[in-house]
Amino acid sequence: MLLTGIVVVDAETVIDDGAVVTEGSRIERVGERSEVAPRYPDHEHQSYDVLMPGLVGGHVHSVQSLGRGIADNTELLDWLFDYILPMEASLSAEEMRVAAELGYLEMIESGTTTCIDHLSVAHAEEAFEAAGEMGIRGVLGKVMMDRRSPDALLEDTQEAIDASERLIREYHGSFDDRIRYAVTPRFAVSCTEECLRGARELADAYDGVRIHTHANENRSEIETVQDDTGMRNVHWLDEVGLTGEDVVLAHCVWTDESEREVLAETGTHVTHCPSSNMKLASGIAPVWDYLDRGINVALGNDGPPCNNTLDPFTEMRQASLLQKVDRLDPTTAPSASIFEMATVNGARAAGFDELGALREGWRADVVGLTTDCTRATPLHDVLSHLVFAAHGDDVRFTMVDGTVLQEDGEVTAIDAEAVRRRASEVGLDLDLEEERRSARRQKP
Repeated sequence: MLLTGIVVVDAETVIDDGAVVTEGSRIERVGERSEVAPRYPDHEHQSYDVLMPGLVGGHVHSVQSLGRGIADNTELLDWLFDYILPMEASLSAEEMRVAAELGYLEMIESGTTTCIDHLSVAHAEEAFEAAGEMGIRGVLGKVMMDRRSPDALLEDTQEAIDASERLIREYHGSFDDRIRYAVTPRFAVSCTEECLRGARELADAYDGVRIHTHANENRSEIETVQDDTGMRNVHWLDEVGLTGEDVVLAHCVWTDESEREVLAETGTHVTHCPSSNMKLASGIAPVWDYLDRGINVALGNDGPPCNNTLDPFTEMRQASLLQKVDRLDPTTAPSASIFEMATVNGARAAGFDELGALREGWRADVVGLTTDCTRATPLHDVLSHLVFAAHGDDVRFTMVDGTVLQEDGEVTAIDAEAVRRRASEVGLDLDLEEERRSARRQKP
């Protein structure tokens, strides 16, 4: 396929009148349109105002999509135990499939081509199948919870590990290696030491399997872990083996100096979720300090109930503005650095090489946007526009691994209207009262 427009190759390189040629699952040529286009006269040609790498959702919860708007104005642990865990516990396999499809649909529509997805305890295979069939690239994991969990989510430790291993064997590297596995203990509050150590042993047993969990999201969580273990959260995770270059820690809002040293020394990845951290009043992550230390920081939306959107462009804007105001320095968090967080940094956290930029030989994950809107007028600086003004609904074209999932604003990967209709029916019929009572008994 021949694609033309303003080509944002990466955070440093923009071709004002450029072209991208894809062959199979890879990018074959990138360059000036006048030089590239004449060499491919027989290729299908589409033109978009801006072409850019697919964005990476470094921490999302696709299966929470049915809970958008059910838990506004609540603190993290109340949000989780009173609303989100009960919702997850209530979902049947069919409903979990609907929830996952809704999440992936929103990502495809808004330019996220790769996600690191924190699923739920039950019916995780429904999300794996949905992601594979819809064509998104993802690192997915079944959640492990063997304490402080609602009855419907509470697992025996070995059963949680065994179920995770079955999913690894079935799905890791599946769908032409678009779908990979991350061992996914929810967080230290809801996992025993045996579970956390088991997560490390399981990841080590399979090449390319990652570990994905939450850490240091808010003060109450940190206090609970410290009461349980006598250690701060990151130190506890390091003690049980959950740090390293194959580990993605979501949030890391409240870390002290010693914890930041551990993150840097071990090469652990951090995913910053600014909208979620603001909405839950969790705090402001020290992102620029992390980057200054050489810690890889990706960008994520978290879940729809604490955001309430999976729009990656919103997250780029929030990430930059929040750091500027936190440091009282307008030079902090320039658009180029934020764009890297949302692309190549996210790809690195997910464990995919040759992803996150439009370069020859790299994976053909390409997004096309329209600038036919007042927000893009005048277009002085395309990178500034993408970070500070663009919206997910500006995306008109989405390609993953060389396969077109959205074209001219119409999703081709699935019947979008049918997904939205079914999700609305299921979401509005949820009855969570019994599950909420169970969850409240487990809240720390």
